[in-house]
Amino acid sequence: MSVQTWTWLLVGITFALYFGIAIWARAGSTKEFYVAGGGVSPLANGMATAADWMSAASFISMAGIISFAGYDGSVYLMGWTGGYVLLALLLAPYLRKFGKFTVPDFIGDRYYSNTARTVAVICALIVSFTYVAGQMRGVGIVFSQFLQVDITLGVIIGMTVVLAFALLGGMKGITYTQVAQYCVLIFAFMVPAFFISLQMTGNIIPQIGMGGKVEGGAFLLDKLDSLHTELGFHEYTSGTKSTWDVFAITLALMAGTAGLPHVIVRFFTVPKVKDARKSAGYALFLIAILYTTAPAVAVFSRTNLIETVSNQRYDEIPVWFKNWENTGLIAWSDKNGDGKIQYVAGNALSSSKPEFTDARGEHGERIVANSSGEVNELYVDRDIMVLANPEIANLPNWVIGLVAAGGLAAALSTAAGLLLVISTSVSHDLIKKQLRPDISDKNELRAARISIFVAILIAGYFGINPPGFVAAVVALAFGLAAASFFPAIILGIFDKRMNKEGAIAGMIVGITLMMYYMMRFKLDMFGGGTSEDWWFGTSPEGFGTIAMCVNFVISVVISRLSPAPPQEVQDMVESIRIPSGAGEAQDH
Repeated sequence: MSVQTWTWLLVGITFALYFGIAIWARAGSTKEFYVAGGGVSPLANGMATAADWMSAASFISMAGIISFAGYDGSVYLMGWTGGYVLLALLLAPYLRKFGKFTVPDFIGDRYYSNTARTVAVICALIVSFTYVAGQMRGVGIVFSQFLQVDITLGVIIGMTVVLAFALLGGMKGITYTQVAQYCVLIFAFMVPAFFISLQMTGNIIPQIGMGGKVEGGAFLLDKLDSLHTELGFHEYTSGTKSTWDVFAITLALMAGTAGLPHVIVRFFTVPKVKDARKSAGYALFLIAILYTTAPAVAVFSRTNLIETVSNQRYDEIPVWFKNWENTGLIAWSDKNGDGKIQYVAGNALSSSKPEFTDARGEHGERIVANSSGEVNELYVDRDIMVLANPEIANLPNWVIGLVAAGGLAAALSTAAGLLLVISTSVSHDLIKKQLRPDISDKNELRAARISIFVAILIAGYFGINPPGFVAAVVALAFGLAAASFFPAIILGIFDKRMNKEGAIAGMIVGITLMMYYMMRFKLDMFGGGTSEDWWFGTSPEGFGTIAMCVNFVISVVISRLSPAPPQEVQDMVESIRIPSGAGEAQDH
């Protein structure tokens, strides 16, 4: 069967499974809608958490970043993995013992203030919408290539699917759908990795194959270093980022992970606090399977890309190149007129995106209107590396279709979790807790579903008009979470003296500072600027660390200069940290 037939078949089967689960697990109450009734087993919650966590950025974009950035790309690997450990050890058990539905709910009650709750709602919406933009773009990329539709239509199809099982089941439906999505995405990620590792190094285990030898006796990484230097790139295994920026990005990703509302809410779905700890352990193991494989996939795909494309005549180029060329995610412009693809260091385009015309060049290539960049003739979008990898390696068609299904599972699972956070922030934390405390359970559920509908429309717009490639957008969401939520949650758990004045001021200053920096250096607003203008040499992806530190300082200083929290709040904080009785859920 053809690639497209396999893709339609596998995507159709997996989508039918997701819809079936959503219908079976549809929510009948707000508790089921928000936290799946609080009765999910630790293993199921661990799988759902892993799927929620491993978004399009993990599945599609992380290996793509590492394949291009090499050593520098490892900051994403370290930051996201370390962040999950931080979340599991420092936050999850305590928040579960507190027993609230959402992060704004925790902040509102811990800081005895509806103002604090409102600020937390706004922060949750900003973080979630920034994050979901990356997921929607991932959905559009997968649909546009494998189902042969326009990226915009791909995003709309993805919106419809997510809306269906989010509206039906809420957290209950999403949880069990994510269990199935984890199975699909991990199988889809690992199967090509096994195939390519065996094909290139003779070792079926990718993590070992990455350090193994290839045909000719050279080590794979040495060979890739040599290919890089020959083409004018820096050595793949050496870094170009400053030590400070590596540290800043890693810490921002770690703290951002621990402050992500859609991941934290997963720990409210288990019956007991000890189950929260267990599910965190399961999730860490399940996440590690993909995260330890991603660097190997990056190395395999980078090597294969260079060997199959660089210095090749366009009329002899592999079929996969021409297939992906139609998506606008890979492009070539014959600048020196020799008919060969010259792939060397430097920008192929005069701007970040290729602008195609309807005309074809003398070799049959798509004409790129803005190709007056440097001598490099090849433009490759990082987000295609995992998706195109099986085609580059000439794997069977069913494997290519499987990767498409896995990419969709990764993007849709996280998008669903984010949309639920958005809807609960509006319906529970804004409407129920502040605007209409007397609202009925039925009307609150209706408000949550309306919120999801509105949120998916906004998310779809960001998916069609994203501010960057998937992982870059997602990294900024982590910076926003680190700058706003992390200090408020950590201090809320471990500092009895922390009060509402300090928390509110810290969150507002932290997220405002991060948004200013992000808009200036990523969206060229407020005068724009280049890397030479970065504050303290810190990239936008790492600036969350600085904004977080400012948040911490402001929060602590203001809390010490203003009245202490009420005694009952201090007692509540003390009780959260007491191990005795931690096996039971606390409902105060």
